[in-house]
Amino acid sequence: MSEAEDSSPGREIWIEKYRPQTLEDVYGQEDIVSRLQSYIAQGELPHLLFSGPAGVGKTTCATAIARQIYGEDWRGNFLELNASDQRGIDVVRDRIKNFARSSFGGFDYRLIFLDEADSLTSDAQSALRRTMEQFSDNTRFILSCNYSSQIIDPIQSRCAVFRFAPLSDEAVAGQVREIAAAEDIELTDEGLDALVYAASGDMRRAINTLQAAATTGEVVDEEAVYTVTSTARPEEIEAMVTAAIDGDFAKARSTLETLLVDAGMAGGDVIDQLHRSVWEFDVDERATVRLMERLGEADYRIAEGGNEQVQLEALLASLALD
Repeated sequence: MSEAEDSSPGREIWIEKYRPQTLEDVYGQEDIVSRLQSYIAQGELPHLLFSGPAGVGKTTCATAIARQIYGEDWRGNFLELNASDQRGIDVVRDRIKNFARSSFGGFDYRLIFLDEADSLTSDAQSALRRTMEQFSDNTRFILSCNYSSQIIDPIQSRCAVFRFAPLSDEAVAGQVREIAAAEDIELTDEGLDALVYAASGDMRRAINTLQAAATTGEVVDEEAVYTVTSTARPEEIEAMVTAAIDGDFAKARSTLETLLVDAGMAGGDVIDQLHRSVWEFDVDERATVRLMERLGEADYRIAEGGNEQVQLEALLASLALD
């Protein structure tokens, strides 16, 4: 019996219960999986750098590599650290070096997985570079980050770089269908579409949303999904923008206030949804370009500390006045 089958929903959240155990089970990253399997088959695994957004399979691939190389002994030969919690130079000098130095038998090397490596300070990255050089004969590093540009060049040059893209809608939908079937959940087509939209390429978010929506009733439909995620329906976002472009600022502002106050959405989430959906709106291209320009300005001002509601209302007002 697999680990997934041995777990129950009451004891384990679904993102762990259904985490792929092998590279073959990873959804939506076929090219990356193929390259990683080639390394494993040849027995010559280099240092690896996984770069990409959250929830696209970076950690899953790292643990799957360890399982395939070490089998049942993978936990004893695999050290996982989160650099966002332990980001100082002492972590590199102490925990990583102690693990790399410790004796082991039966395998040519051990694996160290450093998650969120872009959170490491520059001093810690320099120490890590030296550690990678010192223990390259018996240790392999897998670094995971959201932004590879935050990793110093000497480390990048020592790694095979894998850039993970957001998962396709088909990949997310396929995994969600399998989990819904395994958990005997009635998932409507509209609910599936809403899950895929809310996930935006993030498998972890999709699975968490499915589990949360499944607790609200016997059927997971689009209403349940939008409720648990506090996500606006695409048509609501489009109606708000269309009203502003048509000069009806009062109507656009009313819709925005509903999203921010009644639905409890954050201003940044509204901007994200606008940015994702802007080219799907039924508005002319010139108006779309104006909206993108205003979006960038509002996003910057909010990031610099501006009031979210004021900035979003200013965005809609500028569209209404054009």
